[in-house]
Amino acid sequence: MRIMKFVLQKEFRQIFRDKTLLKMIFIMPIVQLLVLPMAANFTVKNINLSIVDHDHSSYSQKFISKIFSSGYFKLAGDNPSFLESYVLIENDKADIILEIPEGFERNLTRENGQKLFIAVNAINGVKALVGSGYLNSIIMDYNNDIRSQLLQPTTFNLMPTIEVVSSNWFNPNLTYYIFMVPGILVMLITLVGGNMTALNIVKEKEIGTIEQINVTPLKKYQFLLGKLIPFWIIGMIIFSIGLMIARFAYGIIPIGNIGLMYAFLAVYLFTILGFGLLISTYAETQQQAQSLAFFFLMIFNLMGGLFTPIDSMPEWAQWITRLIPISYFINVMRMVVLKGSAFSDIQYHLLIVFVMGIILNGWAVINYKKTS
Repeated sequence: MRIMKFVLQKEFRQIFRDKTLLKMIFIMPIVQLLVLPMAANFTVKNINLSIVDHDHSSYSQKFISKIFSSGYFKLAGDNPSFLESYVLIENDKADIILEIPEGFERNLTRENGQKLFIAVNAINGVKALVGSGYLNSIIMDYNNDIRSQLLQPTTFNLMPTIEVVSSNWFNPNLTYYIFMVPGILVMLITLVGGNMTALNIVKEKEIGTIEQINVTPLKKYQFLLGKLIPFWIIGMIIFSIGLMIARFAYGIIPIGNIGLMYAFLAVYLFTILGFGLLISTYAETQQQAQSLAFFFLMIFNLMGGLFTPIDSMPEWAQWITRLIPISYFINVMRMVVLKGSAFSDIQYHLLIVFVMGIILNGWAVINYKKTS
């Protein structure tokens, strides 16, 4: 214990002596947590819609007003012809063209039907799919309004209807940042823990102090624990700051047990720091360590379920995500924060991450070559 005390003193002094490192560890995650949840918003709004109205009737005007009153669309142009509107799509100034044919009102009232033409810019597949879905929903709603106006009220409803009432659980208002903040907090913990630990041992190699450490009676596991524990504590502090930001900046209060999140965090930090230590035992320079860490952490963040659901990935990709520890922690954070899940709900995730931690840290201890 006395040896570990001196090792930890050395590590903490080395960390707090580097002012740039301190800013990277504390200030950068705070700024990112304040900015990223608002920017990483997959709610599609401000869809640029170009209108080509050949009818100019009261029905077409009410229809257009209904579209823009939804709040999802912006008027990109009101052109007399489709070709003029198509130029807007070519110049990326319009996402959708809606063409209302001549006789729109007459055909609806007399012939009980009318076709509309919709052209969608599908370069951005997500925006095209969601935007056309919004527009189709508004068209159906407007169609029902017209039917209710034209049909004569009767005592009995001759046509059976199904009424659907939706109930949004855990996130009633479908607020996107409530879903994103827990995942982004996990991502920041991963970036800080994985990157900083990967650079730590390599820095000792570059400045030459590793040779002095190697000739001491310090054992391998003691040296690696000395590298791991400070960042384990720092990770806990960053997580606590992140929870406070989530509470006061976004109004997110975890429904579940906060102690359960910290328990999982303790195991997760053990795993992700072991991953960083493993990288540092292979790399000879900080540039090599950074490149290796960037390669793996980029895969972790993009395939860990932060931005896209794991269930929508191909089967081979889902197998890869089962080997990525961040995917388990993101899932657990959302379960505890939004659903109030208990220990019985996350025990499988905890066991998997713990086994990963044993493997990664054991591998790092075996791979670290200490000469006497």
